[in-house]
Amino acid sequence: MRAVTAAQMRAIDAAAVARGGEVALMRAGGDAIAQLIDRYARGGGPVIAIAGDGNNGGDAYAALAAYDGARPRIVYGSPDVRGSEARQDARARARVAGVEERPLPPDPDALRDASLLLDGVLGANARLPLDERSGALAEAMNRAGVPVLAIDLPTGIEPTTGAADARAVHAAAAIALGRPKLGCFLDAGRDHLGALWCAPIGMRDDDAAGIGEPVEVLAPDEFRALLPIRAAESDKRASGAPLIVAGSTQFPGAAVLATWGAARAGAGYVTVAVPEGAASTLRAHLIEQVVVTYDERDPQAAVRTILDLTGRCNAIGIGPGLGLSDAFGDIVRGVLDATTLPVVADASALYHLAKLLDRYRTKAMVLTPHAGEFARLSGEGTIAPGARLGRLRAFVQKYGIVTLLKGRTTLIGWPGMTAANPTGSNALATAGTGDVLTGIIATLLAQGLGPADAARAGAYWHGRAGSLAQTWRPRGVIARDVAEALGQASEVPLDGNGLVSLF
Repeated sequence: MRAVTAAQMRAIDAAAVARGGEVALMRAGGDAIAQLIDRYARGGGPVIAIAGDGNNGGDAYAALAAYDGARPRIVYGSPDVRGSEARQDARARARVAGVEERPLPPDPDALRDASLLLDGVLGANARLPLDERSGALAEAMNRAGVPVLAIDLPTGIEPTTGAADARAVHAAAAIALGRPKLGCFLDAGRDHLGALWCAPIGMRDDDAAGIGEPVEVLAPDEFRALLPIRAAESDKRASGAPLIVAGSTQFPGAAVLATWGAARAGAGYVTVAVPEGAASTLRAHLIEQVVVTYDERDPQAAVRTILDLTGRCNAIGIGPGLGLSDAFGDIVRGVLDATTLPVVADASALYHLAKLLDRYRTKAMVLTPHAGEFARLSGEGTIAPGARLGRLRAFVQKYGIVTLLKGRTTLIGWPGMTAANPTGSNALATAGTGDVLTGIIATLLAQGLGPADAARAGAYWHGRAGSLAQTWRPRGVIARDVAEALGQASEVPLDGNGLVSLF
């Protein structure tokens, strides 16, 4: 599924209107919004919609017309505005359905008594800064202290960039009609909504072909389709046999966590290569996995040892917990230069690859930097606020390597495409979770996924595992918990009501 800019959404919407008519489209959108009202409403007060003058306001009328729950329904709108044919139809149906209509601006006391507010002020055509009336309506919703369900995206969030007006609505959830808006995945937009749903209502990605650069977002059914399924006749190596090159005497735990990530992601046979000084620690923690040692003081011999292992493996995860010494640099580059296996490189490996990426342009590889590592790897310094997407695209265009840029919304870039990962929580902000991700991606590569699919499926799965671990332990999630949650996190429920839960 695409996460779209405002221009892309206009093209998709226009094509859908041409196929099925604007009235039918708004009715379908209203039906979808109505399904979420009771999910987010609190108490028995009325559901109150704040309707702007455009079709976003029309969607608010359509939602209340379709809602058949027990709560009273009120819409605040401009009584003299007719708007489009679809808006007129929605307003007429709301009246027939018994929805009470009141003129803007809303009564603050009424808003405070509501069980839920529907934000239908601007939607995907928002421009910043907010005009005075829209800003006042956004402030009124924020002051009410009740849950807000935003239609398309919260008022005050720029739909393409995610920039936020100072008065932007803080919503409990948003429901995107047609396609999710890119701004919901970017800072600061993502911080203004707790959950994001999408009602596809018959819209198509290809209707925006050629308009701007595409951004994908993995939906639950798409993740399930990507996740490899172990065949009934599989043996342990055919189930995925990644080689983890990680750890050091100083940081043996990173190798343990990467190995656990690989194993819990479904690998049938995990081998981990570590310096001799770290072996006893790994063997104390790893029972089912094979630990092989090398002498980091002799890089050439170490490379030979590691390459000998690759004959029995089908992917490599390299970097977590390795040192920054020249010797480790020789080992990392020696392995990558000689192997033909797909590779995921993280942490110390990224340090040793900086300024040498042209050598690996044609290699099946995933790079997984956080912001600080990316600043050094790219040679362009710290990422400015709002510049993550542009910086990643420029980097991928320059080097052609699949790159996973970690963050509040992890971005995955490869030639011609970027993906925004919808899953995850602040539970992942703890040491070692990135090592687990390296193991996950190594296993997905070993099971046959290409680098781009392994990266985006790995990020999605890792994020779900972090959120699940947080339900087990509201405080104090550690990286081991994330690895242990992977099995359950792979079971993604699908909603049967035509809605897609994104985060």
